[in-house]
Amino acid sequence: MERRKFLKTAGLGAAAVGLASAGCKLSVSSKDAPAIHTKTYEWKMVTSWMPHFPILGEGADKFAADVSTMTGGKLKIKVFGGGELVPALESFDAVSMGVAEMGHAAAYYWAGKAPAAQFFTSLPFGMNTRQTYTWLYEGGGLDLWRELYSHFNIIPFPCGNTGAQTGGWYNREIKTVNDLKGLKIRMPGIGGKVIGEAGATAILSPGGEIYTNLERGVIDATEWIGPYHDYLMGFHKIAKYYYYPGWHEPTGVLELFVNKTAYESLPEEIQKIIAVAADAANFNILAMFEAKNSEYLTKMKSEGVDIRKFPEDVLIILRQLSEKVISKIAATDAFSARVLDSYNLFRKNSVEWEKTQEG
Repeated sequence: MERRKFLKTAGLGAAAVGLASAGCKLSVSSKDAPAIHTKTYEWKMVTSWMPHFPILGEGADKFAADVSTMTGGKLKIKVFGGGELVPALESFDAVSMGVAEMGHAAAYYWAGKAPAAQFFTSLPFGMNTRQTYTWLYEGGGLDLWRELYSHFNIIPFPCGNTGAQTGGWYNREIKTVNDLKGLKIRMPGIGGKVIGEAGATAILSPGGEIYTNLERGVIDATEWIGPYHDYLMGFHKIAKYYYYPGWHEPTGVLELFVNKTAYESLPEEIQKIIAVAADAANFNILAMFEAKNSEYLTKMKSEGVDIRKFPEDVLIILRQLSEKVISKIAATDAFSARVLDSYNLFRKNSVEWEKTQEG
């Protein structure tokens, strides 16, 4: 797919169950009969992705379609890409204020509103996808996430994952950590703070602006997602080196965030459907990322893209700086400290179990 075309185009059900048996009658009084909800709802979902963006935007579209199917059309969700209803990085505020009922993005975009939010997307040199999901669902992470967002009248749900990301595209060879000094690098989340400690400048910009900024020299380097999306964006045409691993995002949890007032106005069965559809999106989106990234990494290698691993000395220093940055966030924000304590305790136990499994 050509990049121009790519960016342009990117621009259960209620089942009736009959009970009957020979010679047997079922009698249910109106008092015992379940309530039948006939009201329909039309909601808006705002996202941080370009409209219908591969996997990310498509995942939001599929989530909305699944909810409509499972509710028998009682809840219909219209999906808006970033900039269509509100700017990409204002979707959180739009949902909080009720301009839209739900959104799809990544929690680390909201670090300026709540520093602890970024802990729920990924931590540099932190847990992988399997460990992170286990912490969220069984280790208390999701409870903390929902407590944090309750202050904004929002309920979060994990809703997809990019998997481990790559290190990014650079127009300067990185031989030592000093080579990062002075670079302007598009990198959100805690990773952006870490490269700041290394002497670079972190830039936060929506996906639709990255190519132009890199091409024009507004930024010197960028991380994005992984081989599939990076190839479609055309970064291999304007950047010299493609580095790995994605030390800054060893996982990439995506979120569905729902206006709490609107959610609680729904019948219980529709609330449950939203939760189940978000869980399904977790699996579907991650599976698509894994499949496409494998395919396009092979494609890049066959086309001669210069793919390099960060030198070990650079990774060692970045790990040290990551620990410093994360500790500083926890020291200045009480809720971040609570989340980090939960994260680290779970990680310690999880690592021991993983060693036992994998040797």
